[in-house]
Amino acid sequence: MITKEKKSILQLLVALAWADGRVDEKERELVSALTEAFLASKEEAEEIMSWAKQARQLDEVDISSLSRSDMELALQYGVLLTWIDGEQSADEVTQLDKLISLLGFTREEAQPVLDSASAFAQTLLPELES
Repeated sequence: MITKEKKSILQLLVALAWADGRVDEKERELVSALTEAFLASKEEAEEIMSWAKQARQLDEVDISSLSRSDMELALQYGVLLTWIDGEQSADEVTQLDKLISLLGFTREEAQPVLDSASAFAQTLLPELES
């Protein structure tokens, strides 16, 4: 069973994936893989993937139960998601800025997370492109 916090993280990722007006296959695969990693039941996974079929906005997601570490995790996964297709678009950067604000981070607080997650994502790019 998936926790409320992990469901919120997945929903934030879905909203980020919609930043450019669509959810690409690699973005869908990442959300699906995390849903599985978070030990979601079949029904919960179907609910998340169904929720992802419509355009979503960050402010649709209830983040009230997220701890600081949950928020950092959401930001880390969000950065990875924005790099999943090999590049980070201007729309995705704008959405990441909105996510930072929504989560209550200052830019200074978020920057180390952004830097480390971006560096990690870029090390994965060769594997993601294959």
